[in-house]
Amino acid sequence: MLFMLKVYIDKPADNSNKEFYGVWLKESEAALGAVKAGAIKGIWKAAGQPIIIAVLDVPSADDLDHAMYELPIWKLGFAHIAKNIEITPLRPYENWAEDLKKLAQG
Repeated sequence: MLFMLKVYIDKPADNSNKEFYGVWLKESEAALGAVKAGAIKGIWKAAGQPIIIAVLDVPSADDLDHAMYELPIWKLGFAHIAKNIEITPLRPYENWAEDLKKLAQG
């Protein structure tokens, strides 16, 4: 099942750049490992903004939840820097197009 994940990263005032970017670096290494493993289909950082957008392919919402809590940002106690987490389940547009055929008939 595909999910779009959008996370706003916020640097707390009491974190040094070394600490903050060090955690983000560990997170990026884990994410790139998940890309190689196939769980992440694509991942991007919004230019000029601390926003990460990813498309994940996991069997279920439960698996998404489990995977997220295994990431370094949570395991190292930095979940508070991940603000406004948005998760959107995605469905194939072809399936929607089939639904539209029925809906358009009234």
